[in-house]
Amino acid sequence: MTDVSVVLPCLNEEETVGICIDKAKKAFLDMKISGEVVVVDNCSTDNSAKIAEEHGARVIKEEKKGYGNAYLRGFKEARGKIIVMADADNTYDLLEMPRFLELINEGADFVMGSRLRGKIEPGAMPWLHRYIGNPLLTFMLNLFFKAGISDSHCGMRAIKKSALEKLDLRMPSMEFASEMVIKAVKNGLNIKEIPITYSKRGGGEAKLKSFEHGWRHVRYMLLYEPTALFLIPGALSFLGGLVALATITTRIHSMVLGSLFTILGFQIITLGIYSKIFAIVRGIERPDRIMRFFIRYEALEYEMFLGFLIFLVGAGIGIKVILSWVTGGFGELSQIRSAIISSTLAIIGIQMIFSAIFSSMLLLDRVEEE
Repeated sequence: MTDVSVVLPCLNEEETVGICIDKAKKAFLDMKISGEVVVVDNCSTDNSAKIAEEHGARVIKEEKKGYGNAYLRGFKEARGKIIVMADADNTYDLLEMPRFLELINEGADFVMGSRLRGKIEPGAMPWLHRYIGNPLLTFMLNLFFKAGISDSHCGMRAIKKSALEKLDLRMPSMEFASEMVIKAVKNGLNIKEIPITYSKRGGGEAKLKSFEHGWRHVRYMLLYEPTALFLIPGALSFLGGLVALATITTRIHSMVLGSLFTILGFQIITLGIYSKIFAIVRGIERPDRIMRFFIRYEALEYEMFLGFLIFLVGAGIGIKVILSWVTGGFGELSQIRSAIISSTLAIIGIQMIFSAIFSSMLLLDRVEEE
């Protein structure tokens, strides 16, 4: 087996791809290891593929465009026990590869470069990326997933092939960079970081679209962390609504608003629970103490029973309001506060019943396995 595979995604990088290959081969020679360079030609329209072959790389064609698609194909084709990732635009210096491999040999599973802790040459990184984009996205990733890294989107990385196979990477575009780190954390990989030099592009056009790709990373992290996206906002809305319903008894409009926020918050919380269950069933996430209760199949029956009780309480209050209205000769409804509480409880009870049914559907495969 080859010791190291350097995988380079390439889209119209004819001016620099040969330089990157030569640097990688020199690093192999200096370290006295067997290595290969896999260039994934991602629909280039210039001479990138031809130049890569002339410099001794193995060129793989990937017709599906996208940063993630290129790497997924390259990983599949790589023969090395260790895979090194870099770009074909010569912004990352592959002569620094030995430092990554030293950390792998010392026990790391996954080594990431850090441009922000290393050296960024003048003009190499726009100020928006250096001082806002990268720090913000890295902060979010560390906050949600406790990765403990300084540059979550550095493209120069090294990972053991055995560790890579645990990650089940899937994202086709730029979100791939975040997906790799998140799944490495969730799978308990030993992650190390090393300062590197980041250079100005040697030619070609930059593929990164600041706002579009930045938003994709944010969206992916939020979808991958239901607590931040669903459960916290849902709990705040639900509790705020309950407080309004319980304490504001003289203002009808405030009670209506409280009812709205209570129902909305409960709905958002149930969406968060669905997301958590889906992630657990797919093997993306391990259940915590709370979710262990929700994924017990019998717990869903308790949820249905509780929902039915809440609905009955709401319906009982509603029937009392209707009877009072009937005996009053169908005049003006005087028990509006009771009607608001009745409808709120009835709606939440029905939501809880159908939530339990849908959660049961998500857990069908898990029950069959047991």
